[in-house]
Amino acid sequence: MKSNIKLGRIFGIEIGIHYSWFIIAVLITVSLADQFRRVDSEWGNNVIWGAAIITSILFFACLLAHEMAHSLMAVAHKLPVKRITLFALGGVSVIEKESPNAMTEFLVAIVGPITSVALGLILWWLARFAGGGGQAAPKTPLAAVLYWLGYINVALGIFNLLPGFPLDGGRVLRSIAWGITHNMERATKIAARIGQVVAVLFILAGIYEFFRGAGIGGLWTAFIGWFLLQAASANYMEVELRHRLEGVHAGDLMSHDCAVVEGPTSVQDFVDHFILRTGKRCFIVSVHDRLAGLITPHEVRSVPRDDWTVTPVQQIMKPIQQVRIVSPETPVMDALEIMAQSDLNQVPVVANQQVVGMLARGDILQALRARAELQRS
Repeated sequence: MKSNIKLGRIFGIEIGIHYSWFIIAVLITVSLADQFRRVDSEWGNNVIWGAAIITSILFFACLLAHEMAHSLMAVAHKLPVKRITLFALGGVSVIEKESPNAMTEFLVAIVGPITSVALGLILWWLARFAGGGGQAAPKTPLAAVLYWLGYINVALGIFNLLPGFPLDGGRVLRSIAWGITHNMERATKIAARIGQVVAVLFILAGIYEFFRGAGIGGLWTAFIGWFLLQAASANYMEVELRHRLEGVHAGDLMSHDCAVVEGPTSVQDFVDHFILRTGKRCFIVSVHDRLAGLITPHEVRSVPRDDWTVTPVQQIMKPIQQVRIVSPETPVMDALEIMAQSDLNQVPVVANQQVVGMLARGDILQALRARAELQRS
């Protein structure tokens, strides 16, 4: 889940929003406006909509606090956090390494729901002093904002504690299973399977609610279930990948026929004589017999077609200093994670400051197919 809109950094962690987040922001605003109208229709449309919009913005801040709690706990345990992205179904902290042990996994997972529930209880308590009536009947716009914001946070915390991997509750479950079995892969499989069951129950409940007259609410529940099912299945497949690729290194699967193009070659000649004739997607650029960088069709697309004949490839290549590389001894799963993090289809394999091969996603898939066929036979 990548950030389409970057908001800045907090404690060195990049904060961003995915476009889909605006869907939930609009839904929350509309539903809260309807709820505030029921509380007291005499507030007027301006006050009602203003309170609904403010509540949505503050919910964004609370959601960010939930994810920051995960991220700061991870950083405290020396787990690098790349970014936090808020999207339609909440937020995600992109932690670049797996927890080293079950206790770290438990602490990183549980701190988010605890933060949300604690925020919710504090906001409920503040609502009692903001014009009153307590939780049951907030009498002022400020009390209504605080009460419903507290309600949403408590609901978020409890929802995330459901044992549906990869929800926080599913990760807590995995940490417990990990502590019992002393095997992270087995624990992940257990949590993912339970997550799939929880997701199917969500889908069935949503369909049931829809035909009972819940309308959009039922479809939303079913959609959440579908999302959880896909996420749990993806995590299960990741464990399978790690198992099948255990002990396999980049040097085992890399291709050795690395095509080299001279830096002064024009983009037009590069396209005609290298890309179209070979079908390859990544080429090494050499300048004065030294490795200078890499070039792919992605860089070519950045050049207007009319300039292809006068633009040398060394002008548009990605300098080698900016290229993600791996060594022949790098585990394939680590290389695959590097490709996923940087949205790459291949990475150079470098030894002794020389490119000795290229590792592409296709090479990994081909190896997986071969292992799957051998396993079936």
